[in-house]
Amino acid sequence: MLTIGVDVGGTSVRAGVVDPEGAVLDTARAPTPAEESALDAAIVGVVDELVARHPVRAVGLALAGFVSPDRRVVRFAPHLPWRGVAVADRIAAKCMLPVVIEHDANAAALAERRFGAASGSGSRARSIVFIALGTGIGAALLIDGQIYRGAHGVAPELGHLRVVPGGRACPCGKRGCWERYCSGTALVTTLVEMLAADPAASPMLARQTVVEARGITGRQVAAAARDGDPLGQRAMAELARWLGEGLALVADIYDPELVVIGGGVSGSAPLFLDEAREHYARTLTGGSHRPLARIRTAQLADNGGVIGAAQLAREQVTTR
Repeated sequence: MLTIGVDVGGTSVRAGVVDPEGAVLDTARAPTPAEESALDAAIVGVVDELVARHPVRAVGLALAGFVSPDRRVVRFAPHLPWRGVAVADRIAAKCMLPVVIEHDANAAALAERRFGAASGSGSRARSIVFIALGTGIGAALLIDGQIYRGAHGVAPELGHLRVVPGGRACPCGKRGCWERYCSGTALVTTLVEMLAADPAASPMLARQTVVEARGITGRQVAAAARDGDPLGQRAMAELARWLGEGLALVADIYDPELVVIGGGVSGSAPLFLDEAREHYARTLTGGSHRPLARIRTAQLADNGGVIGAAQLAREQVTTR
């Protein structure tokens, strides 16, 4: 049975045809429109393109936002126009296929458990925390393979745990959220603050920050660190420290067996993950007297949301 997973992001709508083994067989993509009906049309467009080439049975949508417990309604999505909209039913009526929606971190976490870093009899853990480091932080909690959603379907918003009272402003309205110190956006903010304090510390990064039309990116900071730039390395060390700090906080609450680090920033994990593990072990309450969570990087890269959404769609059809 083939199904389609659609990752509805703030800048692009990415769709893929996925087989039962988690392989992505074909893809389609479109820009993400700002207007509601245009967004619906973009999703239907990429689905129709793939349906024309493959015998697809169902569709799953993955997005960053609050999804109702029955996975039919998008209550709120910060980068998308839907507000309290029955998206699943609306897209299903236009595509003439069953549709299910899911938070993108939940979808990626399920994909990693079934096909990626948390799969296999030797590594299957009963409690898994998935952390997606990207523009912000997305998160998911799996207990015995089931997503924990909280009472109203919006848990866990780990990126908005306040780690610095009165700290950096966050788009959520609070100040000092974890994702303001540990994400691709945070990496750039940290570097800019370091350059403001000492512009001579890295003439190359200072020049890039001024020249780039949209400012320097997290990928450029990581590339500079990889090339030995001392300021880039300091910025990555700060990211590592805050990742370890946050993981210790998460482990104090959930005590997971396994933590999987995904998202775009995870591609630079060799630059920060070992240091983050060490800081996590030092910071965790009673860390020298308790087992530590295993910390791994995601294996499915940017396809996690697509694969997970497609798998959820497959499960929806087979359980009917």
